[in-house]
Amino acid sequence: MQEFVRFPLAGGGSVVVEVEGEPGLEQASAPSGVLRKATTTFEHALREVREAAAAALTQFRDLGPDEVELKFGVKLDAQAGAVIARTGLQGQFEVKLKWVRDGAVPTEAAPSEEPEE
Repeated sequence: MQEFVRFPLAGGGSVVVEVEGEPGLEQASAPSGVLRKATTTFEHALREVREAAAAALTQFRDLGPDEVELKFGVKLDAQAGAVIARTGLQGQFEVKLKWVRDGAVPTEAAPSEEPEE
């Protein structure tokens, strides 16, 4: 069941977000398709996820890789605000760490060889 939630914006106005309702449950006071009001601002909801992602990124940067890639999904909920969504069968974060040997050129940055004419 799809639901719509209106998140107020800190600077005024609002944003309407389509959220997934809980399967099998439908509140008598809020039938499917009805617009519900969020309990927090859009910015506040995202700020909490941003802080969690920054904390995770700091932990991985402490390992000293040349590159860190952190992927995660964000799910919006009328009551909880923004939460880190499950992106696979179990984990919420996908992390890629990369170390480059001294003097080596990363494969993405390696100059491409052009054919001689």
